[in-house]
Amino acid sequence: MGVRVGPPEKRDEDWFTSLYAAEYAHIVRYGLRRLADGDASAELAQEVFVVAWRRRREVPDRSLPWLYGVARRLLANQWRSRRAAPDVLPITDADLARVAHPSGADSTVGVADVRAALATLNDVDQEILRLIGWEELTVSEAAQVLGCTRATAAVRLHRARRRLTEAMSDQPVRPQRPVLASMREDL
Repeated sequence: MGVRVGPPEKRDEDWFTSLYAAEYAHIVRYGLRRLADGDASAELAQEVFVVAWRRRREVPDRSLPWLYGVARRLLANQWRSRRAAPDVLPITDADLARVAHPSGADSTVGVADVRAALATLNDVDQEILRLIGWEELTVSEAAQVLGCTRATAAVRLHRARRRLTEAMSDQPVRPQRPVLASMREDL
């Protein structure tokens, strides 16, 4: 990333501007995958960067996983405060195509198949798959977002992949390959 880092006491407006420019689009996309509209995801991104400015001395040099963690906690707080089901955007066809066909090579697994299989997974499984597959984090970075150890995140990822593969095999449509096999393996 092009973010200037340095000692926490040197984190001034220039540091923040660099951080914002480098990471804003990532945070908006994170929100788009979880919220009902673009305005809500832009608002989420703004809130994330307000927190980043207030807590700038705590922001690690590799800031994106930390920012995702802030976004995740902000969403959880919003959802808890509403005491209702969140306005979660169904996983988009573009996102599913990226997971199902990362290289574009195998088109035997359709987006609808992946959508149906993911819908059967619990929120924890879906989140670890999103963080690794869509947000392109390492297992260690996903652990930071989830607030758990690397080992716990690795186990969650392994189980989520297994459950997704099982769910895909339950789809009676066409022959399938392991959907997430091409995701980065840090295990």
